Amino acid sequence: MPVESDAELREILGMTRVAVVGCSSTPGKDAHEIPKYLLDSGYEVVPVNPTTDEIFGRTAYDSLSAVEEQVDIVDVFRPSDEVAGIVDEALDRDDVAVVWTQLGIADDEAAARAEDAGLRVVQDKCIKVEHQRLVS
Repeated sequence: MPVESDAELREILGMTRVAVVGCSSTPGKDAHEIPKYLLDSGYEVVPVNPTTDEIFGRTAYDSLSAVEEQVDIVDVFRPSDEVAGIVDEALDRDDVAVVWTQLGIADDEAAARAEDAGLRVVQDKCIKVEHQRLVS
């Protein structure tokens, strides 16, 4: 079952490195503003976007697989039908602890695969909203 308890969400939000798959370079878009909020809140944000080289002055990687830094949380800003492939990339890494899909994004089958492999999953929740509610 995806994570629902405030205690577990608070624990997850204590992790520091977030790879944002679908991070946008366009101010005003949620996929830009929410990662910027995370960055401003002290998180290490790793942008993943194959259409740009840099976001927030940081290297933007073409895929989660290409990310060279350690990743604690994979925050997904892509359509639900792309979640399975992103989970596959997360499972191919040995550093990912959590797959978090933003509000309106879910794939129960991919979530179950991630959980079966030992990852925690948060689905259909905004990481900024949860951070403001539980941490700020």
